[in-house]
Amino acid sequence: MVEAFQEALADAAIDRDAIQMAWLGTQKPEVNVGKGSLPLSLALRLPNIPVTRVENYCATGTEALRGAVYAVASGACDIALALGVEKLKDTGYGGLPAPGSAMGTLLWQVAPNVTAPGSFAQLASGYAAKHGLGMDDVKRAIAQVSVKSHENAVLNPKAHLRREVSIEDVLNAPLVAHPLGLYDCCGVSDGSACAIVATPEIAKSLGTDAIVSVKALQLAASNGSESGFDGWDVDHFVTTTKCAVAAYNEAGIEKPREEISMMEVHDCFSITELVTMEDLQMSDRGRAVYDVLDGVYNRDGAMPCQPDGGLKCFGHPIGASGLRMVYEMYLQLHGRAGERQLENVRNGLTHNLGGTPQQNVASISIVGRYGE
Repeated sequence: MVEAFQEALADAAIDRDAIQMAWLGTQKPEVNVGKGSLPLSLALRLPNIPVTRVENYCATGTEALRGAVYAVASGACDIALALGVEKLKDTGYGGLPAPGSAMGTLLWQVAPNVTAPGSFAQLASGYAAKHGLGMDDVKRAIAQVSVKSHENAVLNPKAHLRREVSIEDVLNAPLVAHPLGLYDCCGVSDGSACAIVATPEIAKSLGTDAIVSVKALQLAASNGSESGFDGWDVDHFVTTTKCAVAAYNEAGIEKPREEISMMEVHDCFSITELVTMEDLQMSDRGRAVYDVLDGVYNRDGAMPCQPDGGLKCFGHPIGASGLRMVYEMYLQLHGRAGERQLENVRNGLTHNLGGTPQQNVASISIVGRYGE
């Protein structure tokens, strides 16, 4: 928390006393039960300002940003802080259930036999069945999703996994939940990310040469229809599809494939990223398999996705992931992404998906240069 905060303060060139409100995003209750917003206020020595703790599954980091952005936009304050953090290693969370323990399962009090890999593996089966694809073709495409992210992470000093892998490495890795193998799954990690939000006028007064503005912040939550056998074929995310439409409308984007320059999406599993490309209208339904294999989403492709390496190579500190994605968009828009810098960037999109395919929360943010 402290490292991310200090970097943000230095980048904004302000004193901590200039911050008027703050939002803390952290998801796992084991670390924060009974402590509310105090972990943020105490660790950062904030000047007795209002601090709100938020949690919304894997959209927690973006939820913190949403609170800070809405506060500034409404005039409630001039400068706000959003920080997401998670120490999953302290909770014992491993993604899969350990013998004699309920940790690692989703909704363990209600569904102790449900795991994240098992839930999203069913998405791969549903997607293949819906579009008449062979599982070998789907598995090769999602392998390329991971290969691409690893290639990008090699160029990112903050990524945790900085080693290239081949499609063969991914295909031959140990199986976790068919058809997902070891390299189809993101890791469990600790991490933090921080953003300072202000009005354009204040940003200009601080000497900022190019302002990165928030053009859209949308969120959609499942209402139970996906798990109610209403015709959903387990082939896409209902929430992401609806959230994308709302975000494009808010940002005034009519042609996403032409107007979105780069993306950071929720690749908790490689199949999640592939399906999300269709929900975001970047690929036509049933065509993401081919677009991925054709390199459309590579760093040098038409629509770069995960230029920093994604969850696949950062791990997924749940409260931090949404803000980490926005951090990469911020660096790219300022031309400060180093070796992984993209050319001609205009608008960046981030996407989080929390929960399971049949019951989840989707959040989307769109950021770009102010006035463009």
